[in-house]
Amino acid sequence: MLQPIQALDLVLLFAVVLVSSYFLASYIVRIYTRKPSWLDSFFSPIENIIYRVSGVDQDRTMGWKEYFLSALLLNIVQMLIAFIILVFQSRLPLNPQHFSALSWDLAFNTVVSFATNTNLQHYAGEKTLSYFSQMTAIQFLQFTSAATGISCGVAMVRGFVTNSKGLGNFYVDFVRSLTRLYFPLCFVASIILVYLGVPQTLGGYSTVRTVEGATQSVLVGPVASLVSIMQLGTNGGGYYGANSAYPFQNPTPITNLAEIFLMLLIPTALTFVFGQMIGKRRESIPVVAGAYSLFAIDLIIAFIPNQVQVGPGIETRFGGFMSTFWTVVTTSVTTGSVNSNLSGMHPLAILSAFMGMMVQSIPGGKGVGLMYMIMYIIITIFIVGLMSGRTPEYLGMKITARDVKLVMLAFLIHPLIIIVPTVVAFASGAASAIGVSSSSIGYTQILYEFVSSAANNGSDFFGASANTLFFNVSTALVMFVGRYGPLACLLAISGSMIGRKRTSGSSSIRTDSLPFCVVLVASILLLVVLTFFPFLALGPILSYYQGHVNSFA
Repeated sequence: MLQPIQALDLVLLFAVVLVSSYFLASYIVRIYTRKPSWLDSFFSPIENIIYRVSGVDQDRTMGWKEYFLSALLLNIVQMLIAFIILVFQSRLPLNPQHFSALSWDLAFNTVVSFATNTNLQHYAGEKTLSYFSQMTAIQFLQFTSAATGISCGVAMVRGFVTNSKGLGNFYVDFVRSLTRLYFPLCFVASIILVYLGVPQTLGGYSTVRTVEGATQSVLVGPVASLVSIMQLGTNGGGYYGANSAYPFQNPTPITNLAEIFLMLLIPTALTFVFGQMIGKRRESIPVVAGAYSLFAIDLIIAFIPNQVQVGPGIETRFGGFMSTFWTVVTTSVTTGSVNSNLSGMHPLAILSAFMGMMVQSIPGGKGVGLMYMIMYIIITIFIVGLMSGRTPEYLGMKITARDVKLVMLAFLIHPLIIIVPTVVAFASGAASAIGVSSSSIGYTQILYEFVSSAANNGSDFFGASANTLFFNVSTALVMFVGRYGPLACLLAISGSMIGRKRTSGSSSIRTDSLPFCVVLVASILLLVVLTFFPFLALGPILSYYQGHVNSFA
């Protein structure tokens, strides 16, 4: 049962997140609209050097195809750089532990995972990666994938801005995301985390003698800098294999709350950015209200009275309540970090996690979550238009058959790339090879692996035990398609909005009203439940009822 003090903690946390996000949104808008700022004297010379060296014309605007291809090709180049670092790790500096190079399939999985903002980890970082690899491959991709996501999200918004000439310039958006948003925020967050007890050092592991007389290695490194971008960038990949369940990465209940705040900050800010950029602040109402109404539903599912379970793997530092709450947050914003073992969670908490990853806009990852919410708004307007006999319009622009086809394609990509590899995993014996049974629990674990990969979330049940050829390659392919397939479709929709005739007639459906918010939430739930319910019925839902049957036996 949710206690009053726990409910008060949630209310205060969300209040701080919403207020902070609202003010951060104004700063983000200034970044991407390139309005003059007192920070220009510091950042502009740095950015101009980057543009000059790379040959970027910062005043050039791109169409959706060029914008998407620029993002895709740059990300592929970054993957190649990180891949080379990982497979030659043993020959590179800052490797005091003398870790060997990664196998090609694990390196392939890792670079795709971090470049797509998924951060699925089939390795234990503290036992596998050198300091050099952690900083120049892992943290490098965490920054660039976060910058790619928010750039694409802002580009999609530009397509809905009145008199927009294009989606902007990807390279300019990418650079400004790093220099003006992620680097400054992560610098501040890293200092705060160090103050709260998270280590940041290149001094190497040290061996100490315990009070029992045994020896133990103290596994430290550049942890705080990685944690700051993993949470702010909704990446989720931790320095340690146990992620934020590891005491050095998340030492106290205070750091636990701080990291939850970092996860929620930018995705929530982007819900306000939408209304500010299009010049209609009230249009942020369905985005914010829709996202947090769905968040509330997820919390209700996870915290059904007497269902918070403290099983094996739940950190006693945080307890069942905060571990479950973290799981809801990390899957709602598709971060994927964990502060406990998912195997210790109640089936209803896992069901809530599935919902967050399948909806992907509660409020979702930075940039991509906003894009998905706009996608759901278009679907809802189309449905309401059919029911009421009105021509579907959004922001005065008619929704065409092509728009609906693109949003449905973006939505249906995920069920396809989830169910096919899940079936293949069992049919090929790949699941049993890592000790997964064909029970509802085993099915849930495999399904979760591919749902997490498709949603670019990254949390999973297996960790390093999934370091096999099948799971490394299959999840990498799912992560790649799950990231760039929907991005292409949603940017195409935005690109088609540019130059489209706008009307101001009264026949348009009001999208800034409370009734529309209710219909939007209902539409999202209906769409997601109808699509994914068969998957969930065989997994966490069946596990829940089997647990009740067993308890009564």
